[in-house]
Formats: sequence, C-alpha cells, structure tokens
Amino acid sequence: MDVQTLRAEAFKALHEREGTFVIPNPWDAGSARLLASLGFEALATTSAGLAFSLGRPDAEGALTLDETLENARAIVDATALPVAADLENGFGDLPQDCALAIARAVETGLVGGSIEDATGRSDTPIYDFALAVERIRAAVQAARELPFPFTLCARAENLLHGRLDLDDTIRRLQAYAEAGADVLYAPGLRSVDEIRAVVQAVAPKPVNVLMGMPGVPLGVNQLQDLGVRRISVGSSLARAALGALRQAAMEIRDQGTFGYGEQALPFAQLNDLFRR
Repeated sequence: MDVQTLRAEAFKALHEREGTFVIPNPWDAGSARLLASLGFEALATTSAGLAFSLGRPDAEGALTLDETLENARAIVDATALPVAADLENGFGDLPQDCALAIARAVETGLVGGSIEDATGRSDTPIYDFALAVERIRAAVQAARELPFPFTLCARAENLLHGRLDLDDTIRRLQAYAEAGADVLYAPGLRSVDEIRAVVQAVAPKPVNVLMGMPGVPLGVNQLQDLGVRRISVGSSLARAALGALRQAAMEIRDQGTFGYGEQALPFAQLNDLFRR
C-alpha cells in the first residue's frame, strides 16, 4: 500500500476499535509535530485556528479552499499521522461544491474530512434540510470513488448558530448517516443528556464530540462511558496558545516584567523536536 492508503486504513481502524480516541486540532506544521510527539494517533485541522493565525475571523467565508488545503498539506507533511480536514461547508452552496472539496482534499494527502451544514451567512445560517442532505450525499459519493477509505464526517451546526433545537439536530445527523457519512458530529453539545441522545440516535455510527469549551467539564472517561468514539478540540488549542501570548504581552506592557519566560517551552527542547 502507498502511504496515504496506510494512513487511511489506520484512521478507519481508530473509529472501529473499542473505546474513545482524542483527535487534537493543530493549526500549523509546528503544532502538528508537537502534538504527534505526545503520542496522539491522528490529527484534524481547524478552520478557526487557521483563520486566527492569518488574522481573520472564522465561519464568515474569510478562508478559501486553496488556503485551507495549503494549510492541510503542511500538517499532513509534518508527521506520519492520519490527518482529517475541516472543510467547512465545502466552500460552496451546491452539492457539487462539496464533492469537489473532497476530491481536492485527497490531493494533499488527507484521509478524512468534514462537511458542515452552516452556510456562513448570518441571515440564513443553516442550509435547508433537503439541500443539506444532498450536499452530504454528494460528498459521500466523491469519497466512495477513491481507492482508499476516506472517512467522511458530517456536521450539524445548529447549536453553534443559536438554533438550540436538539430534535432537528438529531434528525439531520440521522439523515446524514443514511446518506452514507462515516462519522456524525454536532459541535456545541454541552450536557450528558444531549450527548447520550445523539450517540443513541445514530448508533452504530461513531460520534465525534467537541471539547475544550468553557463550562463543559466532561472528561475522556465520561465521554467514553456515553459511547462517544472520537473527541476533537476545535480551535481551543489555538485559542489557548493565543491566550498565553496575550497574557505574556500584557505582562510586558503592564508590569514591565518577563516572568512568562519561566513557563515557556525551552528553546533547546523545541529545537530538538523540530530537528527530528
């Protein structure tokens, strides 16, 4: 098998084995290599992490498909791990846009990716149900035409856009599962009851749950007990890094001191990591 097929098979196997795995979200090659060095088994890109690193907002169409895939390629090339991409809404409204996003993603070495049902428009933030399902169906068809098992994740975005309708979210996830999605994901689930309801509704398909949100104190063991197969952290690692940068800069500005250096990773440690 070629490298991409081996990574694809390994990624598929992670979703099929017993238990829960964490798939952290680097935003560049350096953060990817650091995460790989800590023993994580797969990585996923983050649109917000990339957008913030470029000084742009997320979820407002500020990133192009080309920029997203350039970032994904850098992360793929940085480690030997399987990498899945946040492909947002497929960078277009039409089902064929989603199919094209999958086809182009594969060219970067990616072995998985997600398509969401958020439009990126404030007036109509979520695609109508029928179109949303057709978009996932088109992405699935594109994935199934590949010579290796590309893991397609379908995202229902209601909860991130003020539509706190769990029934509609579940309805969408079930329809995406029937359309052939390999993994189901509703970012914004916050309680045990919500997570349990989603896991049970789409079983036996694996569910990804987003962690790293304030006010959601659930841990890996609790999520595993609920039947969650995969845990991602979205932009939270990028936000943590930017938060540490802000605190350090504020210390310099407000106190005229440099104590943040005591908590920084040593130069030699990072240099050694990136030399390998």
